[in-house]
Amino acid sequence: MGNERIGFAMCGSYCTFDRALNALERLRCEYADITPIMSESAYATDTRFGAAADFNTRLCELCGREIIHTIQTAEPIGPRAVLDLLVIAPCTGNTLSKLAHGITDTAVTMAAKAQLRNERPVLIAISTNDALSGSAPALGALLSRRNVYFVPFYQDDPHGKPTSLLANLELLSEAVAAALNGRQLQPMVGVG
Repeated sequence: MGNERIGFAMCGSYCTFDRALNALERLRCEYADITPIMSESAYATDTRFGAAADFNTRLCELCGREIIHTIQTAEPIGPRAVLDLLVIAPCTGNTLSKLAHGITDTAVTMAAKAQLRNERPVLIAISTNDALSGSAPALGALLSRRNVYFVPFYQDDPHGKPTSLLANLELLSEAVAAALNGRQLQPMVGVG
């Protein structure tokens, strides 16, 4: 099992929570030290996709520790350099845009800021309906940013939702290994 310290952060793309947690379960077989992080809304919001408490319990059980879910509890990630890699899965268009513009107003964006200030990698698993429209400038900015990597992504419904992109979470473990080695897993686009 790898000794790397992984942060696993979740944002409010509630429809992909089950997929993200299943990917985390597979990742857990390779990395023992995983810190759970959630945005405040992801931590507290019940949706038609499930109750927040149920997702939180599953995340805690998979990681074996409490969830970081406030800016205050995420802030020490920077000064203490406690993570070798931060995975954001799912990463919404909202969070994507905040990262591109340096906005730090959730536990997830604080954790990402901490990683990047320490020149450590952030791996983004995109999940947004507007990646090829309203969030496209943010996606473009982050594609060229140092220490930012992406789980390969694809158009999940090109005819019904032509601007939507979704990370292929089956490739999460490979993308983690690549990011830890300073590489972008290829091909990055169209793998679904």
